[in-house]
Formats: sequence, structure tokens, C-alpha cells
Amino acid sequence: MTADALTDVAGLRVGHATRSGDGWLTGTTVVLAPEGGAVAAVDVRGGGPGTKETDALDPRNVVQRVDAVVLTGGSAYGLDAASGVMAWLEEQGRGVPVGPDPAHVVPVVPAACVFDLGRGGDFRARPDAATGRAAVEAAAASAAGGRVPQGCVGAGTGAVAGRLKGGVGTASTVLASGITVAALVVANAAGSVLDPGTGALYGEMFQGRVAYPEARVHEAARRRLDETGDAPAPLNTTLAVVATDADLTKAQAQKLAGTAHDGIARAVRPVHLLHDGDTVFALATGAQALGTHPLALNDVLAAGADLVTRAIVRAVRAAESVAGPGGVWPSYGELYGR
Repeated sequence: MTADALTDVAGLRVGHATRSGDGWLTGTTVVLAPEGGAVAAVDVRGGGPGTKETDALDPRNVVQRVDAVVLTGGSAYGLDAASGVMAWLEEQGRGVPVGPDPAHVVPVVPAACVFDLGRGGDFRARPDAATGRAAVEAAAASAAGGRVPQGCVGAGTGAVAGRLKGGVGTASTVLASGITVAALVVANAAGSVLDPGTGALYGEMFQGRVAYPEARVHEAARRRLDETGDAPAPLNTTLAVVATDADLTKAQAQKLAGTAHDGIARAVRPVHLLHDGDTVFALATGAQALGTHPLALNDVLAAGADLVTRAIVRAVRAAESVAGPGGVWPSYGELYGR
């Protein structure tokens, strides 16, 4: 029995810290690697990214493994959440050794942020180091292979997908080879996730199992969206972590991160614009042999992109409507009743 989540990659844990109410609508999500870390890479396609420690993931550079990845709200301010994760990892003695004392480590914690400033009403209500620490502690306390909460939690708390409420979504699969591949996304897209002509989710259209809404339902949904007023300024970002238990090199992991962007493009239109910060991290724990065939990676690459699409659909379907001082964002479920 699997969780159909990122945590199906053995050793990975996910923790959320969520802040809502009293001006807040934001949060942080941490993906915690197993002891010893995971091979990591990143691919950034958006023109306005907010990131931390992504240069360390270049295959040409010295760092081979990381202990955690941080996804956070708060735009560039929210990257401070990574400091809380670093402090917690240092206390556990986890990080890159930099001296003879085992306590002398420097945790490398790549991070990326989404824009959600002011969506709860207070522009200054954003994640900080304490939020990051709460998220990593939640990850560490979670059960191995446990269910991952989806929707308006963690970094998806203030997420918006076009004019709909966005959030966190996750999905996984096991390939015929026995290799597990999984994805977790924060759907906070400037582009739309639904076809304006039918109301169907683009991601479900790609998956080929969409049930198109009735015309009267779609018309009512369009009227409801019109009632919310003009769309806010498109300062958004979709983030993802794609993970596998395959034994990948950093270069192979970087290829996985790059191909996984195709999954965003299938579910969001348009995507990767100048005001997006679309970023995908890849993690590989190395528990399963990939195989020696030159094309052995292909199945992992294809699955990563497909799972990102499925995770975006789940994020949008799990989201709940928000109406507050920062704005009104109906959920897909409210508009279409499913």
C-alpha cells in the first residue's frame, strides 16, 4: 500500500508549516532527505525566480548530496525559512563536513519561493526562520511513507493558480523496473490551469481521463469568476520536487529536473514567462540500481513529467476557496462541484 505521494520514495519525509488568519495566508514546506542525504539537482525555467543555494547543485560543483529542500511562500523574504532548516540540521550533525570535529558541518539547503505577499491581507506576514524550523520538525516527526497533506497547506497556503485557488499536490508511481518516481508541487501559476472554453483542467485533458463539465456549470463558474473582479497582478511561480530511489548522478538528476518542467507545461498555460519563477528540484536516494543501458533513464524522465502534471491537478482539486482582506480566490471544487 502506497501513499501515492513523494514519501513513497523510501526515506523522504515532507513537513508543512501553515499560517492563516490575522493577515496571514502563507507557509513553508520542507522535503527532508534520509540520513546521508540525496543527490540533488535543479532546473529553473521561469524568468523571475527566487532561490537559494541552487548554484551548489550544478553538476560541476563540489556538493554531491543535500539533506533538505525548502519550498516557501513569502517571495524572496520567505527564503529566510531555509535558515531555520539549516539550524535544525546543524543540531543533528547533518551537512557537509568542514573540519575534524563531527559537529563542524555546513548544511546545504536549496530553497525556492512563491509569490503570495499580501494574500492574507498583511504584506509583512511571511515565513521566517521559525516557520522553516517548524516545517522541518514536522517532516522529521512524520511516519516513514506517510500520507502528505495536500491543498492549502505549507507553501501552498497562499498559492493561486490563474484565478483559482492553488495549493500543494503530490503523486507517485512504481515503474516496471521496480524504481519509484514521485513528485510534489506548489501550484501557484500565473497561467491558467483550466481550459476557458470548457472548464476542464488542462492536466486532466493531457491524462486523457477528463469528464467535461456541463455547459451550464461552466457558464455559472465563469460568472462566479467575473464576480471576483479583475485578476491580480501575475506574480506567481510553480515549484516542484521530483524524486526517485534510482541511483542517479548529479547530471542525470539535472536532466530529470529539466524534463519534469514538461509536466508543468501540460497543466498550465502559458508557463515559464518573465514573471514566473518556475523551478524544479530533483532528488535521488540511490537505493535502486538504474541499469547500465544508455537509455535506462528514459522511463524515469517520462514518469517525472507525468507525475508533475498529476500533482498539479491534485493541488488544484484539493484547494479550498479563500475570501478575505487580501482577495477572493474560488476553488475548482466550488466552481465545478467535483
